[in-house]
Amino acid sequence: MTDESYMKLALEYAKKGCGRVGPNPMVGAVVVKDGRVIGAGWHRRYGGPHAERDALARCTEPPRGATLYVNLEPCCHTGKTPPCTDAILESGVRRVVIGSVDPNPLVAGNGIRILRRHGIEVTEDVLNGECRALNEVFFHFIRTKTPYVVMKYAMTMDGKTATRSGGSKWITGEAARRRVQEDRNRYSGILVGVGTVLADDPLLTCRLPESRNPVRIICDSRFRTPTEARVVRTAGQVPTVLAACSSDEIRARPYREAGCGVLTLPPRDGRVDLRELMAALGEKGIDSVLLEGGGTLNWSALQSGVVNKVQAYVAPKLFGGAQAKSPVGGTGVEQPDRAFRLAPPRVTRLGGDILLESEVLPCSQGS
Repeated sequence: MTDESYMKLALEYAKKGCGRVGPNPMVGAVVVKDGRVIGAGWHRRYGGPHAERDALARCTEPPRGATLYVNLEPCCHTGKTPPCTDAILESGVRRVVIGSVDPNPLVAGNGIRILRRHGIEVTEDVLNGECRALNEVFFHFIRTKTPYVVMKYAMTMDGKTATRSGGSKWITGEAARRRVQEDRNRYSGILVGVGTVLADDPLLTCRLPESRNPVRIICDSRFRTPTEARVVRTAGQVPTVLAACSSDEIRARPYREAGCGVLTLPPRDGRVDLRELMAALGEKGIDSVLLEGGGTLNWSALQSGVVNKVQAYVAPKLFGGAQAKSPVGGTGVEQPDRAFRLAPPRVTRLGGDILLESEVLPCSQGS
C-alpha cells in the first residue's frame, strides 16, 4: 500500500469523531510496520486522548521503527491532553506522514519541527486537499473565532422551496433527508428565523440514533416566538438560544424561565446583526452553524458575509407558481455582475435527488 492509501485509512478513522470532538478537529492515526497496520485510533471525544496517542496505545506490537500516518500535524503543546509529539518521540516511531499542517498558532509547523529536530523523518501534505476538507470547520474557526456557516435548502428543479400554498414536506427523498440529519449531528448549531418557527413549529433536533443535537438558535428580533413552540417547550432538554434586538427583560423572562438562553444584540436594518451574532456564538464555542432559514434570513446572511458554504438539495420536481417561495429572498442583486459567486460545486447523488455544495468565494459580490 502507498502513503496515500494509509492516509485514506487515517481519514476514515478521523470521521468516526464527527459530532463528538468539536471545536477540536477530527483526526485519525494509523501505525504501519513492515507493511502491516499494527495500530489505529482516532480522537473520540472532546477532552479525550488525541488520535496519535489512541493509535499508539492500541498497537499490537512495539511501534519502534514504524511509520505513523495522521491527517493533521501532531500537537506540541499542553491543552486538555499532553503533547502528541512527546508520545511519538517516546514510541520510537521512525517516520511520520502528515496530511495537513495544523493552523492553530500554538502548533503551526512547530510539531513538525520538533519531530525533525529529534531525527524523525516527516513527510508532509499527503492528500492535503482531502485532509483540509474534512476539517474545514476547524480551519475556519481557529482563524476567525466565528462559526463556519453552511446555508442549506431543498428545492425543486424550477427553484421552489414550497408550493404556492406553502407546502414543503417533502421536496426531497429519504436519502437526502438522512444526509441533513447527519449534518445536524456534525455541526454544532442550527439557525432559523422566527418566521420558520411560526410557519412550521420545527423541533430542529437530530433524529439519528446515538447522535447529539445541535444548539438551536432562533433569530427573533422582537420576541415573537410563541412560548408554546416546540423549541421553547423542549429548551430544558436541548440547548436553545433566542437572538433578539430587544432588551425588554419582561418579554425575555418567559423564555429564560423555559430554559432558553437570550442574546441581546445590536440591530442592523431593524433585524439581528448576523455578524454580531456569529461573534457571540463563537465566544460560546459554537464552531459551526447549519442555516436552515427561509429566503429572508438567507438573503440577510449572504448580505452580511457570514455564509461560507451553500448546500442545495435539488429534487426532480416542478412546482411552478410566480408566488411560490425560492431559497433566497430579499431585494436580490440588481445586475448579474453583482452576483454572489460560488466555487464549482461538488455533486453528490442521494437517491433520486442531487446535492450541490459550493464554497462562497470571498469578496464575490461586485467582482
